[in-house]
Amino acid sequence: MTQSAALVGCNSLCYKMSWFPSNHNVEVFSTFTISSAVSIILPPCVSASLCSSFFVLSPAAQRRSLWHEVIAPPVQPSLSPPVDMGLCDSVRGHRSRGGAAALVAAAGVLLLRLSLAQSVPPPTACPAAAAPGGLTQPEYQKTAKEDGSVGFMASLVQSFLRTVQPNPFPEDLILEIANNLKRQLNQEFTKELLVYEVGFLVCAAIGVLYIVLMPVTGFFLACCRCCGNCGGKMYQKQTPSLNCHRVTLYWTAFVTTVIILAGNICMFKSNEALKVSVEQSQEELNRTVENIQSFLSIVPQQIHYVVNESQGTVQNVSRNLDGIGPQLGNEIQDRFRGTVNPALHSVTMLDRETVNISLELNHLNSSVVQLQSSVNRLQANLTAVKNQINNTFSDPNCMLCKDLQPELQKLTLDTTITVPSLKEFQSAVDELNKTDLKSKIKEVKGFFDSIPPRVTNETKDIVQRTKQLLGNIETQISQVTKDLPLSKFTNVSEILNQLQRDIGRITPEVQRFEHIRWGVCVAVCSVVLLVVVCNFLGLVLGPLGLTPKANPSARSGTSDWGGTFLMIGAGFSFLFSWLFMIAVLLLFLVGGNVFTLLCQPWGDKQLLKFIDTPGLIPELNIGATLGLKSNISISGIYRDCKKNQPLWTTLHLYELINLDDLLNVTKYTDEIKQHFENTDISLSTINLLSPEVKNQLRSFSNKATKIDASAFMQQMNNISRINLNETANKLDQLAVFQTNSDSQNQLRKEARDLRQIQTDIDTIIMPQLENLNSSIQSLGSTAEKINGTIQEVLSNVGAAQDFLNTNTTQIVKTESRTFLDCQLGYFINYVDWANVTITQQVGRCGPVAGAVDSIEIILCSYIVESLNAFWFSLGWCMIFFIPSIIFSIKLSKYYRRMKYSDEYDDHLIMSQIPRAQMKFT
Repeated sequence: MTQSAALVGCNSLCYKMSWFPSNHNVEVFSTFTISSAVSIILPPCVSASLCSSFFVLSPAAQRRSLWHEVIAPPVQPSLSPPVDMGLCDSVRGHRSRGGAAALVAAAGVLLLRLSLAQSVPPPTACPAAAAPGGLTQPEYQKTAKEDGSVGFMASLVQSFLRTVQPNPFPEDLILEIANNLKRQLNQEFTKELLVYEVGFLVCAAIGVLYIVLMPVTGFFLACCRCCGNCGGKMYQKQTPSLNCHRVTLYWTAFVTTVIILAGNICMFKSNEALKVSVEQSQEELNRTVENIQSFLSIVPQQIHYVVNESQGTVQNVSRNLDGIGPQLGNEIQDRFRGTVNPALHSVTMLDRETVNISLELNHLNSSVVQLQSSVNRLQANLTAVKNQINNTFSDPNCMLCKDLQPELQKLTLDTTITVPSLKEFQSAVDELNKTDLKSKIKEVKGFFDSIPPRVTNETKDIVQRTKQLLGNIETQISQVTKDLPLSKFTNVSEILNQLQRDIGRITPEVQRFEHIRWGVCVAVCSVVLLVVVCNFLGLVLGPLGLTPKANPSARSGTSDWGGTFLMIGAGFSFLFSWLFMIAVLLLFLVGGNVFTLLCQPWGDKQLLKFIDTPGLIPELNIGATLGLKSNISISGIYRDCKKNQPLWTTLHLYELINLDDLLNVTKYTDEIKQHFENTDISLSTINLLSPEVKNQLRSFSNKATKIDASAFMQQMNNISRINLNETANKLDQLAVFQTNSDSQNQLRKEARDLRQIQTDIDTIIMPQLENLNSSIQSLGSTAEKINGTIQEVLSNVGAAQDFLNTNTTQIVKTESRTFLDCQLGYFINYVDWANVTITQQVGRCGPVAGAVDSIEIILCSYIVESLNAFWFSLGWCMIFFIPSIIFSIKLSKYYRRMKYSDEYDDHLIMSQIPRAQMKFT
């Protein structure tokens, strides 16, 4: 029953108590709230004592605190909110008149039993297991990235190549070639291949024509000029348009030379970019391979980490099973504390009050003895004085003494000080002390302290069997490492190691070849630059030394050298252009086809899809290699790895192993549960208080209400009414009438003695009487208090005993089941974590896609683009060599010194050819 249910039970009981004595002004209506009903029916102290335990003692933390307070006798704890003790005492004062004590006791017993005996506290929560750490992810090196300085001509060259080859990727042609490698290709296939390569063939044909015609043309031109033809005769006819022709040829030659210079600059830059690309390729490839190596090595480590975590879970559960006594025993103790602690607390309070009342009773007895001694002493003195007075009155010389003879009868003191009911109360206290409540508390404490060792002893066998099953669980989970093809990662790693060794071995040869290539390309660039320099020297020196109106045969040496440099440039162009065009043609066919057949489809991700074509690479069957039911495509792997997906989904490993079955530990956990269900942890029944002790407590409760101080009060009143001063005054008056001095003196002395005795009564007897009265009142109050404590003890112990008798077996089973579920919950959490980790985190293959992209960048973006840029720049220069030759040869005649002169006297104003002006300082 929960706290609210207990409160409802409390209020339902209070609602029915409308017959409670009228002096409590009880008037209950159904419209009253629950709390007001409790507070109206019972005084605050009673309602608090009855109902507060349902609210104050329920939290587990307060139950533990109260347990320690009861067992280790500390300062007296408070189980209920502060109340007006005066009102409580007032209520106790009414018990004898109204019978409220019996009602309150009955209410307490009923409420406690409703709330405790019929309910079981909720089981404690299972402590959360430490979450496994995250997977260790390697630090991958940065791979190659696009470099704008390397591909500065990429867009231009690619645009040209796409124009040359506008056809899509020839999947069918390549497949036919792959399928007919060992057979002769038929004519139709050859036709299809030529049609596909028609763009390259046209360009190749143009290149071949260039290669053939350039040297032939140069040869015939040289022969023709040697024969004095083709401009070889050193004669220039003077015409009005001479200067106009010279200016036109000058600027066309200049523009052509600038274009060639631009191409030559691109040659130098692309050659240097190709050198840098080749030099960086080794480092980039090594980084890429190392990333793949790291990936291949971390995957088995991650799998083993997940499997090894099962060992940690098994060890954790094994430790908990080894400590099942303290763990399960403490939980069972906690379930009992909520009901047993109030009973133990009330018994402890009763024991303390018993000690207190014994001390008070001893103090009262000592006070009675002391008072009796004082009274006896005064009685003896009073008797002596009385005898003296009697002797004086018997003297014949005492006049009128016979008249005071009756006063002698008043000279008496009650010598017996008794409290009639004290003896019976003393007997009851002695009987209460014989119950030895401290031993009962120790016995209960011993019972609860014995729960953990008892649990340990009675679960010894099941713990051993459970540990064996835990070992089976660990073995089953470790099967994951055997079923997964982790050896394939080792094989691939060995291949990559061999690849790294091969790269390291051929790197010096590649560097040596690259150095030679770079030198040859620099020489080619230098030859082209030589032509450009010759052209620029001719364009500078020619106009610089030219006098427009001078006779052609009288031109200056500077002008003549200008024309000569132009002819030299044309000669070098004829001499080297056809050779360079051969290089352009070869590099164009290689680099162009590599781009269109490899780099372009690779960049479009079309190449990976093509590789997946069945039959293209017969040995390429990843699914069969891994033992899968279905095949896996390279493009699919790349696509998943680009998203950094785990290997579980990328390689379809769920087809290879049934992870749910390997991680299914239900058959073992069910067997463990069955073993625990068959194990009976029996706790011996304990009687918190024996029937004899309860009877003694009830007997004491009855006797504690029978302390009657009225007789003692009567004795006190009798003593307080004694007034010896009146008799002393009469003796003094009688002494006045005496004629005999001896009688007079004797009477006065006896009067003084009486006054002294009265003084002793007032100063000694009366304070002791008052002290004794106070002790009796305190004893009565303590008796009332202990009577209430006894009622609380009987009710709490009864409720706790009912709870133990009713719920002990259920609590043990519930806590055992909770403990087991907690331990098995660790496995459930591990299985869920392992499933998620293996299927979603292990082997995130982003580095694989990164390696593919890196190789593409190294091969295509670095090497192929630099190579294509070089041949494109060289071909650019070779094409513009043709107009350069034409314009240079024609322009040279306008600057060279002629052998034959031609007079022209038309006195026409000629336009001056722009020329360089030299400034002398």
